[in-house]
Amino acid sequence: MATVGIKIHKHHKKADGTYNVKIRVAHKGEKKYLDTPHFVVDKQLTAKCVLKDATLKQILNKTLDDYRVTISTLGPKLEFFNAETLRNHLRDKDEPMDFFKFCQNHIEELEKEKRSGSAGTLKTVLFSLKDYFNQNALSPLEINEWMLSSYEKYLRGKREIKRMNQGELRKRIVKGMTDGAVHNHFRDLRILFKAAMKHFNKPQIGQIRIPYCPFDNYKIVDTPETRKRNLDIERIKLIRDCNVEPGSRAEMARDLFMLSFYLCGTNAVDLYYLTSDNIKKGRIEYNRRKTKRRKDKAFISIKLVKEAKPLLEKYLGKLHTRYCRSHALDRAIKEGMDVVNKNAGLSGITYYWARHSFGNLARNKCRMSKDDVALALNHMDHGNKVTDIYIEKDWSIVDEVQANVVELLVDRNEPKTKRLINPIEQRRTMRLVSA
Repeated sequence: MATVGIKIHKHHKKADGTYNVKIRVAHKGEKKYLDTPHFVVDKQLTAKCVLKDATLKQILNKTLDDYRVTISTLGPKLEFFNAETLRNHLRDKDEPMDFFKFCQNHIEELEKEKRSGSAGTLKTVLFSLKDYFNQNALSPLEINEWMLSSYEKYLRGKREIKRMNQGELRKRIVKGMTDGAVHNHFRDLRILFKAAMKHFNKPQIGQIRIPYCPFDNYKIVDTPETRKRNLDIERIKLIRDCNVEPGSRAEMARDLFMLSFYLCGTNAVDLYYLTSDNIKKGRIEYNRRKTKRRKDKAFISIKLVKEAKPLLEKYLGKLHTRYCRSHALDRAIKEGMDVVNKNAGLSGITYYWARHSFGNLARNKCRMSKDDVALALNHMDHGNKVTDIYIEKDWSIVDEVQANVVELLVDRNEPKTKRLINPIEQRRTMRLVSA
């Protein structure tokens, strides 16, 4: 049986000598507490810290009676609750739904889980919605098919946005979104909306505050075919040998692009968080942050090849102090790559091309198998999940892929220290030697 009552914790006395009056919710042997807007001092309490102020008790008893009625109306559904969920139900039952407030709380939870990438894209959606509605609160019921259609037109047009920058509110004009940007934006808005439905709706007790999802009837524009971001080896050499100003963002962008290429397409966010603790016995070992929610935590072990070593030593542990967040590093790399493109006589190449190019060259130039390339890129093999339970990952396969791709950068007119490694031939030779 669930009960509610007034509770004041003696050890919660504040610096100004007051105590917050709380409501105790007890259910299934557990107790949880609700804060109230009421504060009391010692003279309003008994020696056992029990409230004796008659006026305040009368006010609180009305709240307790309301909670008891709510609990009674639940009937058999009360069994679906524990003390915490019942406390939350009593607290939120009369609170109006605010989609903006929910989104902000949801984003903060993602940031606590160190999912800064997901939090960043959802934060962009939240800011844009606030621009569109120009109000401080929004009911999720205002998001429907007609609103989505109007919102899409708004996003595709040139518009003014206001953002806080270094403590100042600044305005700027942004151009309309492309099909790809609209697709991604609406995909993230749908993620937020469905999370809100899960938060506000309690079907087990028949409480459906958001009755339907407008995205079920609204067709999000298809994303255009992804542009191939593959560089041939000659253009990668142009980036490697590009002359830039020492200490500039362009130098950092060039170096990190090549470091990513040498390290099997390592993402910038992973380079940002790398420390000396990730270097073990000549290998770089880390959990890829973009997909670390996988069961294997997206762990990968990559050999620290000689080409990558001076670059890693140059930036290891320093990106963290130079940039407060990984997103700031991303922006700096983007600006730096613009200069690299100009100086190298190239166009439109971004940092992420290093990862795409590594995979493409490994498969099409070095003739490595798709499975081996996927392992080197730390991709999840959705088609062989059961098989993966039996097979232990062999990082020497990644070493073979890496060695073959890095070998391509050796100039043709220079003597090669070793010929291109054929993994099948190498394994055959190893078997002969061991025999």
